[in-house]
Amino acid sequence: MIHILVVDDHRLVGEGTKNMLESEQDFQVELVTSGTEAEQMMEQQTYDVYLLDWRMPDMNGIELSKRILQKQPNAKIVIYTGYDVAPFLNYLIESGITGFVSKTATSEQLITAIRCALRDEAVIPVHLLRQLHLCEVKAKMEENEEHVALSQFEQEILFEVANGLSNKDIAKKHYISQRSVERHLSRIFTKLHVSSRVEAVEKAKQLGFIPELHMLTPSSDR
Repeated sequence: MIHILVVDDHRLVGEGTKNMLESEQDFQVELVTSGTEAEQMMEQQTYDVYLLDWRMPDMNGIELSKRILQKQPNAKIVIYTGYDVAPFLNYLIESGITGFVSKTATSEQLITAIRCALRDEAVIPVHLLRQLHLCEVKAKMEENEEHVALSQFEQEILFEVANGLSNKDIAKKHYISQRSVERHLSRIFTKLHVSSRVEAVEKAKQLGFIPELHMLTPSSDR
């Protein structure tokens, strides 16, 4: 038998949730309407899953989660809320909970969330999964940008490439060999993670190394 404690300060909502869960033959559910009552219940027995309302007057679900985890470090805790969790996703994850489910979820979704929590798994809606992916991509881009450092001379070369100067023209302007220009460009390509002059110029614009300007078609040599 799987023992579940539901904590919800709205008794009607809590009763409805209890009834939904008890439709499963292996679920035994108890309901309390405050964090204080939940702590008192925990003194008498432990539960396999704690289903906690997020916003309650005496103690919010996250604070109650922390107290539960102090007494039962391996507790499976699912936050049950009518609020959009997207802006608080990292906060919820860092609090140590096992998962979360919306109060608009169907009985099937709620039961799935409970069973997943028992397996140390979490159900994440697709829109939140996409948000997590976008955050990860953005973080990687920012990390890459932070490590890009071009010297003043390398920025000048890129600016001249953007203006359509060939390697020969650049070498003549700076009184260096064409081979030296090629070596500088190779280092620039490596730093910017690109493989062509056009890509280098576009990446440099994105990173703010050169201003946006009309780019002539650069020479094909390096």
